Amino acid sequence: MIRFDNVTFTYPDAPRPTFADVSFTVGEGELCLVVGPTGSGKSTLLRAVNGLVPRFTGGLLTGDVLVDGRRTEDHPPRELADVVGYVGQDPMAGFVTDTVIDELAYVMENLGVAPDVMRRRIEDVLDLLGLHDLRRRPLRTLSGGQQQRVAIGSVLTASPGILVLDEPTSALDPAAAEDVLAALTRLVHDLGITVLIAEHRLERVVQYADRVVLLAGSGGALAVGDPASILADSPVAPPVVELARLAGWSPVPLSVRDARRLAGPLRLELEPFARRPLPAATGGPADPAASAAPVANVPRPADVGGRRPLGPVAGQLDRVHAAYGEIVVLDDVTLTVHRGEVLAVMGRNGSGKSTLLAHLVGLRTPAAGTVRVGGEDPAKLPAKVVVRRIGLVPQDPTLLLYHDSVAAECASADHDADLEPGTTAGVLDQVVPDIDRSMHPRDLSEGQRLGVALALVLATGPDVILLDEPTRGLDYASKHRLVEVLDRLALHGHAVVLATHDVEVVAQLADRVIVLADGDVVADGPAREVVSHSPIFAPQVAKILAPQPWLTVAEVAAVLLGAGTR
Repeated sequence: MIRFDNVTFTYPDAPRPTFADVSFTVGEGELCLVVGPTGSGKSTLLRAVNGLVPRFTGGLLTGDVLVDGRRTEDHPPRELADVVGYVGQDPMAGFVTDTVIDELAYVMENLGVAPDVMRRRIEDVLDLLGLHDLRRRPLRTLSGGQQQRVAIGSVLTASPGILVLDEPTSALDPAAAEDVLAALTRLVHDLGITVLIAEHRLERVVQYADRVVLLAGSGGALAVGDPASILADSPVAPPVVELARLAGWSPVPLSVRDARRLAGPLRLELEPFARRPLPAATGGPADPAASAAPVANVPRPADVGGRRPLGPVAGQLDRVHAAYGEIVVLDDVTLTVHRGEVLAVMGRNGSGKSTLLAHLVGLRTPAAGTVRVGGEDPAKLPAKVVVRRIGLVPQDPTLLLYHDSVAAECASADHDADLEPGTTAGVLDQVVPDIDRSMHPRDLSEGQRLGVALALVLATGPDVILLDEPTRGLDYASKHRLVEVLDRLALHGHAVVLATHDVEVVAQLADRVIVLADGDVVADGPAREVVSHSPIFAPQVAKILAPQPWLTVAEVAAVLLGAGTR
């Protein structure tokens, strides 16, 4: 259904190709996963499938891309809409109507689908993606994850033979991601639809893949093959594979279920240490060599004495109530966050995580209750004061990017905040290195844009740092670097609050977790305790090694290396 023959693509004025001499095929009824480091060209490759690259991006594409026998060079995207359904990383950017049901009908109306068929397809998609309760909702009132599901549904209603999905689960809570991936798997297995996915959260999707295309970045494809073979040596790999490498399992398992079947001897090896004080929740890099400290020197976790000393109260919500029309998202919520604390806010899509952050930064005022940051109401502070005290990185990083190059963004941030020249660029190098400073932010990958936005906010070192889905679009290496940066900030007394669905990052970084549901705080406690007891929010290592208390590969590596067993 999809064939790339010696395809090379170079963006305008780029010094080298984004990818070079890429050749692979994806057959009918196959789920193919495209993986690689942030900025390696995954999104570009996906957009070449329906002709958006190079028709709407410019640049030079050589070689042939064929979909269902049609050369994309000969057919513009509108002539491929009946064959290829494409969903990009930013769902809102692709919406053209106002409500969920209108968006689901739009593509079919343009294709001339009969009204009775349209009605049936809409109902099928609403059920398939769990959208039936949202059918009349305005799109602007939906959470990021809900918007993602609507975007997927809008292309499914056209009944394409090929689905191309760029980071389809990045904005979804774990349960919703499982539902969407289960739906995609049914489409592959039952209807023979071909699915091409680019995804950084490999722990969610790799077990469903038939094949993997690994892009190296800087101009080439490393390998194409079955998932276990490719990921065994891949520079990007989920925790289950990293644990397999540490334990010496071969072939590497791709799912928690398969890993548990192999983990008996490893659990026996770890059992003597499971009853001792545990390593810190902070995992850092999964590379065992980076975690070789003796057990006695590994910091203790927050739930057995505190990983960091907590400072005074940095921010507080007291009986806050917030609603969108008749939809209550925060109902009498009380919350305190301290300096030196990393607080993770979790919960299903639409549970109020982003709304909570918006209140802490003063973008929204509560219908009832009070908000205090540094003892003052952030909604009443001058903007220049707010940005020095509170830094917010929103779900859409482009909201913070205004200039025509990365260098200009960094220089402007330094100037506006009276920072030494190069300060923001230095932070960027810590989070996402090797970004071409001359590139326009819109030409960056989603993860690279997020990295720039993070640098702009983190460079000023605000007292309270608010991050809304900060790992979306980031590969594992970039996540580890972000964890290290945020960990250092917390150790220096900053308060860090991140709203996230990324359970692996929570396991590495968070001191404390709260879980929101139906407007209430339904869980609030030490990170290890909250995530370990949740089948939804537990990281892969916790599921594989349960009932033992380990959360990350780095914790396991620290124990084994410290004990001299590895």
